[in-house]
Amino acid sequence: MDQGHLTHNWDEAEAEPNQLRWKPFEIPRASEKNLDFVSGLHTLCGAGEPKSRNGIAIHIFTCNTSMINRCFYNSDGDFLMVPQQGKLLITTEFGKLLVEPNEICVIQQGMRFSIEVFGETRGYILEVYGVHFELPDLGPIGANGLANPRDFLVPVAWYEDCQVAGGYTVISKYQGKLFSAQQDFSPFNVVAWHGNYTPYKYNLDNFMAINSVAFDHADPSIFTVLTAKSTRPGVAFADFVIFPPRWGVANNTFRPPYYHRNCMSEFMGLIKGRYEAKEEGFQPGGGSLHCMMTPHGPDAECFEKASKARLEPERVAEETMAFMFESSFSMAVTTWGLKTSNCLDKTYYKCWEPLKSHFNPSCK
Repeated sequence: MDQGHLTHNWDEAEAEPNQLRWKPFEIPRASEKNLDFVSGLHTLCGAGEPKSRNGIAIHIFTCNTSMINRCFYNSDGDFLMVPQQGKLLITTEFGKLLVEPNEICVIQQGMRFSIEVFGETRGYILEVYGVHFELPDLGPIGANGLANPRDFLVPVAWYEDCQVAGGYTVISKYQGKLFSAQQDFSPFNVVAWHGNYTPYKYNLDNFMAINSVAFDHADPSIFTVLTAKSTRPGVAFADFVIFPPRWGVANNTFRPPYYHRNCMSEFMGLIKGRYEAKEEGFQPGGGSLHCMMTPHGPDAECFEKASKARLEPERVAEETMAFMFESSFSMAVTTWGLKTSNCLDKTYYKCWEPLKSHFNPSCK
């Protein structure tokens, strides 16, 4: 069937090592074009491929209508879904999940689901092949902290036993392609289930943030909600990281995120509010990508403000929820991401141009 803008061809566009930022991805109005969840999938970037069960993809979904007599399942991997605008009522073979902005859900490989929306809807998806998402090891943090297992919710069994006269379409994503089959009954006819291989959701407000209470920065890994581990210890296929409201109290420290390069690719999205390191330009429903070893950090305005601020206890990211999909893969951006979406902010680099050197060798 028609692929739309869903792809796993990472060679369709030239490699792009520069810092990238996207304006909010546009949601077509229903009066212009009806899009449900499947037809509204757009692949932004990724690496690896599903045949060898090794890789990831980042998708954007924009839709304005519900899936009617259609369901979808992913034969390639797991979807971690982050709704940004509009709530999702997800019907699965295990029951129903209502997922609202500031919540996430994970639909694991092979699980059939259908999504009902209630207006113009937008969100982000992190797809992993070959591994599943799990809680990070807490190490010296101990038994409790970050995302606690008790706060993850699974659906209660629900079923419908009905015939569909006009036919029911079952859509599969297999080896990066979409296929469809017809049947005359609803697939959500599972009366009961048991076990622990289920879809699940999590409210990001339940995250127990840990931060420096003395000086300097801790690694952003302290904000990891879920991880998809690789076979190399300490290296993830992908981490899902959030930057929730919290207290900033570090002394003798530049408190915003530091300027850096690293061995991971970082895609960031904004669910709501204003991200501390780039209060202008980085908007809810948009995103940014900083590829491995590409330098990045706060914009010039944030640097000047934080450099002169009094170091008092302060609330950080109030009424804000930013997140990051961080991966050890070198990400390729699709043609849709670079051109077709028309959302790429080509002036992004200018946010660092006003930065000036303040180094004074006489200050010791």
